[in-house]
This record gives sequence, C-alpha cells and structure tokens, in this order.
Amino acid sequence: MRRPRLSALLACSALAAGCGATKLVVINHKVQVVSAGPAIFQPAAKLGFPLVATNNTTRVGGSDAVVDAAGVAQAVYPSLVPGTHPQAVTIAPTDEWQAAIASAVLMAAPIHAPILLSGPGSLPPVTANTVAALAPTGAASARGAQVITVGDAPAAGGLSSTAITGSNPFAIAAAIDSFQTAAAGRPSKDVIVVSADSPAYAMPAAGYAAESGDPILYVTASSVPQATRQALLAHGRPHIYVLGPKSVIPHLVTKVLDQYGSVRRVDGADPISNAVAFSRYRDPPCSSTSTCAPGEGTFGWAVITPGHGYVFANVNRPLDAAAAAPLSGSGQYGPLLLFENASSVPVPDVNDLLDNQSGYNQEGPTAAVYNRAWIIGDQSAISGPSQARIDSLLNVVAAK
Repeated sequence: MRRPRLSALLACSALAAGCGATKLVVINHKVQVVSAGPAIFQPAAKLGFPLVATNNTTRVGGSDAVVDAAGVAQAVYPSLVPGTHPQAVTIAPTDEWQAAIASAVLMAAPIHAPILLSGPGSLPPVTANTVAALAPTGAASARGAQVITVGDAPAAGGLSSTAITGSNPFAIAAAIDSFQTAAAGRPSKDVIVVSADSPAYAMPAAGYAAESGDPILYVTASSVPQATRQALLAHGRPHIYVLGPKSVIPHLVTKVLDQYGSVRRVDGADPISNAVAFSRYRDPPCSSTSTCAPGEGTFGWAVITPGHGYVFANVNRPLDAAAAAPLSGSGQYGPLLLFENASSVPVPDVNDLLDNQSGYNQEGPTAAVYNRAWIIGDQSAISGPSQARIDSLLNVVAAK
C-alpha cells in the first residue's frame, strides 16, 4: 500500500493548515512552526499532530477551498525533484462551483492537471505561489499549455496558458468535456450527470471524474439545457449516470436524457447516503461469485471491500470537492465521502467504513490490506475528534 511521503505531508501542512495550537508554514523554503494560540497538545502540537496526521489519516487543513486546493496540489505533485512536477495546472473559478467541480476531469489522463482556485481579477497569493512552486512543464495533449484557466479565473503570468470559457455553468461544463475529449483523442463512453442546483449531491462526482476521465455535465430540476444536450450528442449515445435522487433530478429530466443514451441512476436519500452509494456502485453490478473491482468496461468505484483510500469533505464547502479531486485521481484513488456536522461522523459513513474494515488472520497484520483517508479542511469542516473516529474505523483488526 502506498503511504504519503513526508514531503507531501509537509506540503499540505505548510499551506495554512489549521493545526490547533500551531501551524506549519513555509518561510524561505523551510518548514517552520508558528504559534496559533494556546497550546492544546504538547509537545506533539509543535509538529501539528494529531491534526496533520494520525495512523490512518492525513489532513489538508485549509481554512477555505483555495488553501485546500494549493495543499492538495503540492501533496500530489511535490515538485521538488525531476519527475514530480505536473504537466499543467487547472485554475478553476471560485464563483461557479459547477465549473470548478466539472474541472476535475482534467486531472484524469492524459493531462493529469491538479486544480487550483481563484476568483476573477488576480490570483490569490497562495494560488500564485503554488503555481510557481509546481512549475508545470507543459502538456503536449493540451497544445503545450502549462496553465488551463476555466470560466473567469485569471491566468498565471509568464506561463503558456489556454482558456476554457462559456456563457453559463452548463456551457462551461460542456466546453471542459470537449477539451478533455480533444486531449484524450476520443469521447468517453460514460458521462456523469448531476444537478446544477444541489452542490451537495454533485460533489462526489468530482473525484470519480478525476480518476476515470468521465466528464461531468449538468441539468436542472426541470430541464436538460441545450449545452448539455449537445455535449451528450458528441459522445454518441453514452452510458449516462445520473447522480442523485428523484427529488433532485426528477424522472421528467431523466426521460429527456433517455433520448441521448442509456440512463442509470445512483442515489441516496440525502447527500451523505448519496456519496456512500456512489462509492459502492459498479455497473455492471458485482457478482457474488467474483471479485468486485472497477476495470475496463465498468463504471463506478466498487469500494465494497478493504484496501482502499477515502477522501472526506464537508457538504457545506462544495469547492473542496474540486480541490480534493486530485487525491481521488492519484495515489490511493479513493472516493469522496461527506460530512454535514463537523463534530460527528455520519452514520452512513461509519457503517460503510465498518463494512470495509480490514481484518487479519493467523498470518498477522502485515499480511492484511489497509484503508487510509485524507481529511479536507480545518476543524470547522471536520473536527479533530471526528478525524480520530475515522482513524479508529480504518484500523486493521483481528478477524473473528
């Protein structure tokens, strides 16, 4: 099992990760400890523990998604030695969560671009500094671009850039899909359709798009916008996976989608259950007589056994889904699960982790497979005690 490198851990800690009593920051390219209030855990807090990391979790503890995106990008691409720089980076808009989430597909092959965030005008300092640190080399599949801007996000000075634009979130998502298709050389056979009105139900799509290369397109509760229809036509009757219950994407909308491809729905009664259902889904369904795993010709995470990565974020911070997507498209390739209350691990998440908890027999724990999780956001998103609870649920236990 791949475990986070120390450089990646420090990178995500360094970018303003809220660590309780202290923060790790980079000053003159050196990691230093800075006081952030009264000491809580001593001396471990001086190193950022237990919030930076536990046995089975690592936190990217930004106060907002802009900081989280910067931390994730440098965790995935440390950019400290040759071969660890990205080809390109995507700068997605903070004022259109739909465009930011749809941008996650650019993390998939062949571009593999991590996502940074910015409002219109000028880049936030943390985003500008991260672009400089990542020093993207240029993506041949994107005409040599080092930076891909989406919507009204500004470019980074001094680097080769290309822009993906549109008149509304539906058009921008369709343009991102077209850009990814051109880079890959062919349209995907699968498309994810989510609600443009309900970000909490759309969030889990970001991680899967980053892993699979399947684009994210948008509908409303009453219509399939023209930009989405045109994008679906370009895929040539794809498999269309609708993420969310009928209360969010009604039957009348899926009936229209039927005209453009085969439609299947993945859903849960609420955003938390919806994310869990998506993490466990596979098409075609898993057979009880064979190993269930994703692969060529299948759709879905199929995480119903031990030995996986997870990413946890809060439903009230939809941009964190875009920020965290590169963690689902690299390393341990884990699905996104969600929190609503920072101080309590949701029951569906607890049950899912218990179902997938790893066990060992007489061969001992070194022969077992392991689960691991990334925690996205500071303690206002997911508290320290909640992180500790997740850590305990990820532990390998003796088989009974």
